[in-house]
Amino acid sequence: MRTRLLGFTAAVILAALGPVAPAAHAAVVAQTAPPSVDPKACEEGKGTVEYQSDGSWVCIGGKHDGKPIA
Repeated sequence: MRTRLLGFTAAVILAALGPVAPAAHAAVVAQTAPPSVDPKACEEGKGTVEYQSDGSWVCIGGKHDGKPIA
C-alpha cells in the first residue's frame, strides 16, 4: 500500500511540473539580450549609433538594426 501511494504521489508531482518546465525555459531564453555589435560594424552596415533614454547605445537602421552597442 505504501509503495502505491509513493508511486501515485510521484506521478502527480511529475504531471504537475511537466507543463511548467518548457514555460520556464522559454522565459529564460526570452530574457537574453541579442548579440551586441561594435560601433564600427554598425556604421559599416549602413546604420547609425544612437543613445537611448535608458542609458544604452543601440544601432539604428541598416544590417544591425536594434542591436546593442558593445
